[in-house]
Amino acid sequence: MSAVPAMPRQSLQRFPSLVHQRKVPAQPKELPQKANYKIHLIRDRGVRDHNQQKNIKELSKEETAIYRNSLKNNICIEMLRKGYHKSFSEVYTVIQRWDALRDAAGPGSAIWHQKPLEEQQEKLDQLQHFLTRAEAAQRAGYYEEVYENQLALAQYFQEVGDDWLSYHFFECCFQTATKIKMDGGRKEAEAHSNIGSVEEEHGQLEKAAEHYEAFYHLTVGRIWKDETGRSHNSLACENLWRIYTLQSDKMLANKECQQAIKTLIKAFDMAREGGNKKLEGEAAYRLGLAHISSGNPQTAITYLNTYMEISKMLEDNVSLGKAYKAMAKALESQGKILESVEYLENFIKIAKLNNLNQSLAETYSCLGDIFNTRGNYEKACQYFSKAYETALSLSELALIEEAQVQYGIAKAHEMMLTVSKLTDSADCASVGHLLTWKMNRSDIFGDPAKPDKLISMQDTKDGDKSIAIMETPDIPENETSTEPVTAS
Repeated sequence: MSAVPAMPRQSLQRFPSLVHQRKVPAQPKELPQKANYKIHLIRDRGVRDHNQQKNIKELSKEETAIYRNSLKNNICIEMLRKGYHKSFSEVYTVIQRWDALRDAAGPGSAIWHQKPLEEQQEKLDQLQHFLTRAEAAQRAGYYEEVYENQLALAQYFQEVGDDWLSYHFFECCFQTATKIKMDGGRKEAEAHSNIGSVEEEHGQLEKAAEHYEAFYHLTVGRIWKDETGRSHNSLACENLWRIYTLQSDKMLANKECQQAIKTLIKAFDMAREGGNKKLEGEAAYRLGLAHISSGNPQTAITYLNTYMEISKMLEDNVSLGKAYKAMAKALESQGKILESVEYLENFIKIAKLNNLNQSLAETYSCLGDIFNTRGNYEKACQYFSKAYETALSLSELALIEEAQVQYGIAKAHEMMLTVSKLTDSADCASVGHLLTWKMNRSDIFGDPAKPDKLISMQDTKDGDKSIAIMETPDIPENETSTEPVTAS
């Protein structure tokens, strides 16, 4: 059996009619948005943007690590790569101690709410910059440059309010300064001054005094000056004056008068050695007040006279007024009331000229208190009234209330003096005065029946029983008779 021969394959080009009759499915008018998106992706998948390929730069492993690692890791790795292993150790130790302080303070503390040190880029950059420079200088043996870089870090952290880091690098400065031998101890002196200042800010007065005293001893006989042209020795004297004054204030608050006086004498000597007249006068003033508190007014007067002379020389009216006021207090404790009042009145003149209303009100109160204590209630009322008026002009509630109370007490004393004399008289006219005052609560001092004008039958020299009480006020008929009382 023969096989059927294969049919030859015909091309469609030989049958053009079939080509035209071929049906192509029509595209829909609108495709869903999702379909368009897929079609777009399929259509653009094979398209290549040659410009984009040219702009792409391959990153090295180191550059990739910069984006992957934390800021702290990048800085530490960079320092280690460049060989600054001491700087790396310092940064790592500082971060660990900062975290420990934060954990010890606990939630709610100020440091707890701060961003961790390892996340503060500016501080880490400063640490890296100055620590690496300091390490390079240390390798070369340039300890002065090491000191300057550590000092720059301490001052930077002091400016941004990071007290712990500031104190840490001030201590580093001090340790470095002890290794500098070619400057005669100048860097060491400056380091003592810086640490003393930090200790003073934190209230550690004893430690601050130790560093300030070391600063003073290193500057004695030296001509060193700071960037402002001021000598280091005068600065040391001022620092010691200030710290001794603060120490004496604490002693006086604890009633340790004798120890406070010894400390104030040291402050006075430092101010005098430093050549600052204003500080010398202030020290003399405080010494005077301390001697008054300890019951030694005569010595107080000596120091207060010094303060007055310095104030006059400096033409400082405010300080002169303070001297007058303190002198009045010292004289009052000696019983010299007239001299005390004279000094206070001199101070009032100065206070009025310089618009020292606060001090003026206090001085009026002081004068009122002096006269009130001595039984001159009328004078006391006058000064307390002025104190009250001055306090009103200041609109200070505490001062106003104090003046009100003082004025009320003096007024009551004055009234009691009159009431007591009228009561002791025990005659009809005196009783009439008391009844009249009881009825209308008028000012009994305005009445003619003042103690110096009242004459009772017991007060007459000749014992004449027909003498009546003079200047009897009018009293209603339903209360008592207005006829003078005569002896029967």
